[in-house]
Amino acid sequence: MTTAQAQIPVASRGGGVRALWAGNPQSVIQRGLIAARSSSWLIVLSGFFEPVFYLASMGIGLGSMIGDVETSQGVSVPYAAFIAPALLAVAAMNGAIYDSTWNVFFKLNYGKLYEGMLATSLGPLDVALGEILYALLRGLLYATGFMIIMQVLGLNLAWTAVLALPAVLLIAFGFASIGMAVTSYMKTFQHMDWINIVLLPMFLFSATLYPIAIYPEWVQGVIMAFPLWHGVELVRGLTTGMLSVDLLWHVAYYLVMIAFGLVFTTRRLRALFLD
Repeated sequence: MTTAQAQIPVASRGGGVRALWAGNPQSVIQRGLIAARSSSWLIVLSGFFEPVFYLASMGIGLGSMIGDVETSQGVSVPYAAFIAPALLAVAAMNGAIYDSTWNVFFKLNYGKLYEGMLATSLGPLDVALGEILYALLRGLLYATGFMIIMQVLGLNLAWTAVLALPAVLLIAFGFASIGMAVTSYMKTFQHMDWINIVLLPMFLFSATLYPIAIYPEWVQGVIMAFPLWHGVELVRGLTTGMLSVDLLWHVAYYLVMIAFGLVFTTRRLRALFLD
């Protein structure tokens, strides 16, 4: 390398907002889509079939013995229609979490991909938002396929079920933003097991398979702090047509979750690679 070449900066980065945001997260998304061509589609599809198997075994099989179940709004619905929207929220969560944790972990610690990205004009917010939006694509893929199955089985009980797709995008966005923020602290594959330790009990206890009313009041308070519970209640209210002002509370929860995750991830990437 000549002296003249050495004096040429790799990328110019101004101060202030320009140091964080170049307005080009779509380049990160495009890179992810190109890389996905070589991915194993069997792994991708496995995340979709998991909630489908739950619906078939418990919603249809066990549901034939259970009958109707009362929702938190006090309305009785068939058991399959009770757990189907919950599994829809879980499908969105799983799709977003996979891409925002395991994929980000490899890119951050082994592929060193973000160091290369931030050596260009891209800022930390471009990288964070691009990766999170890419994770949303998998969440949307899972949710759309599962929504079609629900419609075929007659588990969407109201026309408002069409609003469930934007709702699951909100859910996926929230989990992806928090997932990437947490993953930025993971250093080994063993640390990644902590994510499953959190997700499994949240799946089992977020009123996904049975009403929250069966728990003591103090346990209900703990469950209501779970992000998945808010997603389940939001989607269930839309698919059953039980609209109320409480649904806005669930939306607000995820908006705060998204804002926190974006800010935290942006600051973390900047601290890791730019400061």
